[in-house]
Amino acid sequence: MIGVGAFGRNHARVYQQLQQAGSVRLVGVVDPDTPRAEAIAREFGCQAFGSLEKMLGPHGDVQAASVAVPTVLHLEVARTLMEAGIDVLIEKPVAATLGEADELLRLASVHQRVAQVGHLERFNPAVRATLPLIKGPMFFEVHRLSVFSPRALDVDVVLDLMIHDLDVVLTFVKSGVKEIRAVGLPILSDKVDIANVRIEFESGCVANFTASRVSTERVRKLRFFQAGQYISIDYERQDVLVFSVGGALAASHSLTQDANEWSTRPSVNPQISMAKPPVTAEEPLLAEIKAFLQSVRDRSRPVVALEDGRNALELGLAILEEIRRHAGRIGMGRS
Repeated sequence: MIGVGAFGRNHARVYQQLQQAGSVRLVGVVDPDTPRAEAIAREFGCQAFGSLEKMLGPHGDVQAASVAVPTVLHLEVARTLMEAGIDVLIEKPVAATLGEADELLRLASVHQRVAQVGHLERFNPAVRATLPLIKGPMFFEVHRLSVFSPRALDVDVVLDLMIHDLDVVLTFVKSGVKEIRAVGLPILSDKVDIANVRIEFESGCVANFTASRVSTERVRKLRFFQAGQYISIDYERQDVLVFSVGGALAASHSLTQDANEWSTRPSVNPQISMAKPPVTAEEPLLAEIKAFLQSVRDRSRPVVALEDGRNALELGLAILEEIRRHAGRIGMGRS
């Protein structure tokens, strides 16, 4: 485990959990903050290292590593690992620039390494349960709000929080971007802390995103409309609600193997049926790491490949550029 800040510690916790199940061996944790690395190592029963070099020397048998260092260090750390023959799970955003993301792609290809990106919501049980229901979404409304924390202030809220939803919507829509409208403001940091974005895709689908890390409440919701249906995902509760008109619900049932497990509920409007598809509860980080380790074992393409991370980063950077243009148009970018 490379980098054991708040989220890196969670990776270490999951690896220890999998070690107890006998599926992996947690060799150690790496962090330049030696006291922190030692504390995490004691907590999870492994070794602590102050640098990659100290870890790689005596442990040339390491096969895989999670990278949860600051974004600007992703390329440097992942390069060292891949050149040493180690497969990597890189936290989001995959890199600080598109050029760095492209270099990661090159390195993974040259060294034939498995490289997965940590877009956690892709492993949310509610998202997984929704994937079979997708049949041409045309409008999204997405909210991701958090109470302020000094964590992850090395990137704007778009690359810190909104990028999760950008990745999910790109996965659902599978269409190129036609137009971006965006506004954002720095509130408690020197970077954008709150942003609102409207994206029109080539397919005609429109998506509205709101992300804030200065909210008074925590919200994680994605809602979208497609022909005859409104589908609501609550990431936090890991559940999905499907509202359907006419035969749309039956069509959705036919897309899943577990149609008989759907629970239906009465609706205030008799023309609209409401149902909950079955969702298998699982910690998304556990599912993510298990998927990564499976790709390492069978040398398969990760569920969230580097290309997916690059696509989400490209869209996030385009949004930030549009925010800068908007600020310039209204005079906010001038001193």
